[in-house]
Amino acid sequence: MPFDVRRLDIYRKVPKDLTQPTYTGAFISILCCFFILFLFLSELTGFIATEIVNELYVDDPDKDSGGKIDVSLNISLPNLHCDLVGLDIQDEMGRHEVGHIDNSMKIPINQGEGCRFEGKFTINKVPGNFHVSTHSATAQPQNPDMTHSIHKLAFGDTLQVHNVKGAFNALGGADKLSSNPLASHDYILKIVPTVYEDLSGRQRFSYQYTVANKEYVAYSHTGRIIPAIWFRYDLSPITVKYTERRQPFYRFITTICAIVGGTFTVAGIIDSCIFTASEAWKKIQIGKMS
Repeated sequence: MPFDVRRLDIYRKVPKDLTQPTYTGAFISILCCFFILFLFLSELTGFIATEIVNELYVDDPDKDSGGKIDVSLNISLPNLHCDLVGLDIQDEMGRHEVGHIDNSMKIPINQGEGCRFEGKFTINKVPGNFHVSTHSATAQPQNPDMTHSIHKLAFGDTLQVHNVKGAFNALGGADKLSSNPLASHDYILKIVPTVYEDLSGRQRFSYQYTVANKEYVAYSHTGRIIPAIWFRYDLSPITVKYTERRQPFYRFITTICAIVGGTFTVAGIIDSCIFTASEAWKKIQIGKMS
């Protein structure tokens, strides 16, 4: 006798003439479908959306940079002529550069009385400073006015990610226009290496920083006041890493199956309980009538 494969069917079918539709069952079925649709759309939204996970570790993330950090500075000094403005860089590795001019631009503002300095340069990954001053000027002015506003100070690559909020341009918008014109300004920066890894595995290296500042009047050895705008920096050993992640497809399918199966099972139990109670109530009523 040949083996009947249909015996392996665990989903046995019940003939329609042996089933009984009810209004309650129809109502529960409609609610069940809407509930499944709602949960499906919620899971689909979560599956499509990208989650950003952050972690901390101790390491130098950008070992291929040659020990350098790119810096972008944009600052306005409305009462200091462009001929007097210069950028000086020095650090603990012995670098001492006065009047850095590479990749920099001075734009006259305030009818030529002021200057907007825009520059891109590199610093070594050691403690140091860079400062805007009149030190590189041919002739030092009598009373240089160092009131200023900072439009941008950023390190490394520019990260424009909607879900990442960090202090990548913490000094952007700093306004010292109402300060003492002859005062020096110290901005003490703690630079934190930051890595952003997208879904494709591509990494971008940037730096966040915290800042503290103080204002004071500094005198030279000759007794003259020579103000400057100092940016003193040090690097943190802690690296912040942001990683884009998306829910795996197998987990999405598993969740959908659980939603559909669980909803139909619970709905079937509720419908069965209601139908059983309804039939029992009918029998009680019939027994009272007889």
